[in-house]
Amino acid sequence: MDKKIYLDNAATTQTRLEVVEAMLPYFNEKYGNPSSVYEFASQSKKAVTEARDTIAKAINASSNEIYFTGGGSESDNWALKCTAEAYKEKGNHIITSKIEHHAILHTCEYLEKNGFEITYLDVDENGSVNLEQLKAAIRPTTILISIMFANNEIGTIQPIKEIGEIAKANGILFHTDAVQAFAQVEIDVNELNIDMLSASGHKINGPKGIGFLYIRTGLKLRSLIHGGAQERRRRAGTENVPGIVGFGKAVEIAMATLKERQETEIALRDYMIDRVLAEIPYTRLNGDRRNRLPNNMNFSFQFIEGESLLIMLDMQGICGSSGSACTSGSLDPSHVLLAIGLPHEIAHGSLRLTLSHDTTKEDLDYTIEKVKEIVAKLREMSPLYEDFLKKHSR
Repeated sequence: MDKKIYLDNAATTQTRLEVVEAMLPYFNEKYGNPSSVYEFASQSKKAVTEARDTIAKAINASSNEIYFTGGGSESDNWALKCTAEAYKEKGNHIITSKIEHHAILHTCEYLEKNGFEITYLDVDENGSVNLEQLKAAIRPTTILISIMFANNEIGTIQPIKEIGEIAKANGILFHTDAVQAFAQVEIDVNELNIDMLSASGHKINGPKGIGFLYIRTGLKLRSLIHGGAQERRRRAGTENVPGIVGFGKAVEIAMATLKERQETEIALRDYMIDRVLAEIPYTRLNGDRRNRLPNNMNFSFQFIEGESLLIMLDMQGICGSSGSACTSGSLDPSHVLLAIGLPHEIAHGSLRLTLSHDTTKEDLDYTIEKVKEIVAKLREMSPLYEDFLKKHSR
């Protein structure tokens, strides 16, 4: 199939050519180790500093509060494990939600095995946490609240400002996994009372293998990775200079185009949502209709299997997802869709499509027609759909 329409930008994005060009000199020209003292290495050190400044500005943080990591999962692990270790004398209770990325959920499982108590908040049918339930879950031993900024599957944006206020009022640290939201929506860590924030480069047209953890000044988090004195003695290992430079460039471009991208993607997103819901019966939109990421669409089609839909879309040159990329090999339905109340049989028929800055209306028109054709074909082969039609034709 020659045609390719890539609509899985929540899984990863195409690295921009400008980003690649910015990275190239740091592989074979300016390849010095930033920790070295000679002049040649200072070029690398300067590039790292400039990228750190760019990223800090994007969330209204100080440069010395940005720590580079290997990606979002490392940042999440660092925030949770090292907060638990540093504040265990104060308490052993952490609050999170049932729809977090597995980098959070599996880390919480690890902490539970090591004596910590975790409260997993329910979410409503749109995937939003209940603030009253959050308040009720707080204990004298609560040391951390970790709620994602926006969900990677259904796109719902959480009430982050209100959560930050609750955490601050109770003297509790607040971490947010902002991997999907960073440089997609406006984030001000001071206004939102965020103490720690995780982000990743490859979600915003930057390179893979690079991320950061924002740590508010004054927090006593120790290193997750031990070794050398890099990242102000908080994250050992020679800096990934090309990755950091690329990340910085991607952030620079993303922030410069943020408003324009949001307007374009919201218009395209809503156009496709309206058409799919109007033209394909027995379909539901997952996630909040308006309070969602600009580029995210997640549908559930009754009487079909999502994996079959994905395979047939792929044959038509369309790349999509049935859920998180990190669990695409699993036959279990999405934990996010189950948490918002979908029964297994409907959760299995999900399709996540996520836009990029270069997605066009023509791309979506083609995709909508193919989804309509494939869903109809799959339903024709479904005994459940046949039984449903018989019952409702009486």
